[in-house]
Amino acid sequence: MGDRTAEQTAEACHEANRIIQHLLGEDLNPEWVDAPAEMRESAVAGVEAAWSGQDAQQLHESWCAEHRRNGWVYGAVKDRDAKTHPNLVEYHELPMAQRMKDVAFSAIASAAMFADA
Repeated sequence: MGDRTAEQTAEACHEANRIIQHLLGEDLNPEWVDAPAEMRESAVAGVEAAWSGQDAQQLHESWCAEHRRNGWVYGAVKDRDAKTHPNLVEYHELPMAQRMKDVAFSAIASAAMFADA
């Protein structure tokens, strides 16, 4: 495994996701240093899941399950206060651009894992 910690890798994944959000014209997540603990913990859990072999679809399903456990529900608009999110759907129901966020997350986590291989 590479020398990157799960938290360092999660930060890279988080910031890459912010870039994709910007390109898509979405409401940006806060920068890593300003992100709520729940968001940072979710990213670290995602990296660890990717390192354990989960693919992009499985990462999305894990993300959905975690968000639901934390009180989030499907909503047409992402609202952190109301805990609604339009991506709380089955992977195949996501628009392709949203699926690509999961693919990018998975690729970055994998690259970090194999960085020194």
